[in-house]
Amino acid sequence: MSQPRKTPEQIKAMREGGKLLAQIFKDLKKQVSVGVTERELNDWVAGEILRLGASAPYLSPDIGFPGVICISVNEQVVHGVPTENELKKGDVISFDLVITYHGMMTDSAFTMVVDEAPTGAVKNLLTTTERSLYAGINAITGPVYTGDIGAAIEKVLLGGKLSVVRELVGHGVGQSMHMPPELPNWGRKGTGVLLQPGDTIAVEPMATLGKERVVTDDDNWTISTADGSLAAHFEHTVLVLEDGVEILTDL
Repeated sequence: MSQPRKTPEQIKAMREGGKLLAQIFKDLKKQVSVGVTERELNDWVAGEILRLGASAPYLSPDIGFPGVICISVNEQVVHGVPTENELKKGDVISFDLVITYHGMMTDSAFTMVVDEAPTGAVKNLLTTTERSLYAGINAITGPVYTGDIGAAIEKVLLGGKLSVVRELVGHGVGQSMHMPPELPNWGRKGTGVLLQPGDTIAVEPMATLGKERVVTDDDNWTISTADGSLAAHFEHTVLVLEDGVEILTDL
């Protein structure tokens, strides 16, 4: 299924909004430390969104998420609800944020470790998952099948001995938060939906140190690994060009 066409003004809004989101993330990393609560980080992000003239679509009535940003810790993969939980040294924490700017949405995510440099298996989890994100993005050299992107992501993740979370996928984004097409983090080249210049998609690999199966927690939002293994999530919103790709959620 193809995306609705975007006007030059809509693309411009996504470029501007993407840079605002990237700036929020750059500054958010400085707020993360031992003893800070997830709710405090959520409230800081809420203030930044307001200050920058954007809005938080997670709070809209049709979504109703209890926060402006998803904060997922350790075995939590995505959609973690911000709580009064205090961060501990060595926690693996993922942030996933969507903002609306001039009517258009951009989406991005990253994973980090609280107050220490990652080592061993955790370092491999983070570096490999982030590397798979850029492998998927670099597969976009113009019009491209979603299977080409998924295959590039999967190759890196499996090469790093990680499990690919198959129940969760990337997606189109722009006029709304989730638009066609779905973008699995695995696939075969030359299959899936053919993306065209002007399409905007959220490329977002998710991987675990254990098995791939995930479960939804009792809050009906947070999705965690079924085996309790650590997870990582990296994401950018990108624009497909005639002869390449532009990352919109980067400074």
